[in-house]
Amino acid sequence: MKQLLAATLAVVFFLIGGCGTVQEENGTQPVKLTIGLMPDTDSVPFIIAAEHGYFKEEGIEIELVSFKSAMERDAALQSGNLDGAVSDLLAVIFARAGGFEVHATSYTDGSYNLIAGKGSGISSIADLSSKEIAISRNTIIEYVTDEMLAVNGMSEQDVTKVVIPQIPVRLEMLESGNLSAAVLPEPMASVAVASGGRYITGSGERNINPGVIMFTDSSIRDKKNTIQAMYRAYDKAVNYLNNTPRSAYIDLIMERSGFPAAAHDALELKPYRLAGLPSKQDVTEAVQWVKRKELAGDFYYEDLVSSILTEER
Repeated sequence: MKQLLAATLAVVFFLIGGCGTVQEENGTQPVKLTIGLMPDTDSVPFIIAAEHGYFKEEGIEIELVSFKSAMERDAALQSGNLDGAVSDLLAVIFARAGGFEVHATSYTDGSYNLIAGKGSGISSIADLSSKEIAISRNTIIEYVTDEMLAVNGMSEQDVTKVVIPQIPVRLEMLESGNLSAAVLPEPMASVAVASGGRYITGSGERNINPGVIMFTDSSIRDKKNTIQAMYRAYDKAVNYLNNTPRSAYIDLIMERSGFPAAAHDALELKPYRLAGLPSKQDVTEAVQWVKRKELAGDFYYEDLVSSILTEER
């Protein structure tokens, strides 16, 4: 595990120095936040905020660390190497069930799509009966997969789940014809379609929204002002992305995100929302899923979601 963390944390790709204008209630100044990112579009506002100096404008220091799988990200978080991460409600629930104190602090806008492999002959969810679907176990990916199957009158027993935690590997195996289908975040889903895969359905059209940003409770307590400043910078990045031509930022995103080269032409960002709290419905549905699978017990909204964002606004 130590070797895994060492290798993973070696891919730190930003360290943005703040102006020292933010001071915490305990007098600490400045305070650095270390945040884990995944290779998906939820991480794009952080990239923009870093490169455009929005963190620096808010007087904070942010270190962004890239991960290829949720397992690696969560291991780094629980070992104390991260303050927070781009994550999902399932990860928050599992952490709390394991006695690790974290809370979701805002929703994210990523989408997760079911893509059939080239030449698989799959054109609908019904065609997936007895076929393989590549996922990552006990994550947002498996949750979205089960929800999409349920909406179409199917269950996980109707398909064969193949566990491939690392997102780039999942994409590569789908493109090489070794899988019938896979559930992928953007932009990996669009890359798969551009290389011959077929879009079947996705979380967006099913109104499934479990993506969140989460922080450890100790960071929420000790770095409250810094986290709130981070969200001001995040919102600046959202406004930039929503009001700027794609051509102005796509090269930067490709350079900093670790997205595959094909994403340069395939990636189309939908409008981002300003930071806000997850809905009670999204939280309830995520809790119900983990309870059905007997992965964790019952949790209430306040057990999983922090009010740090609304405390400032």
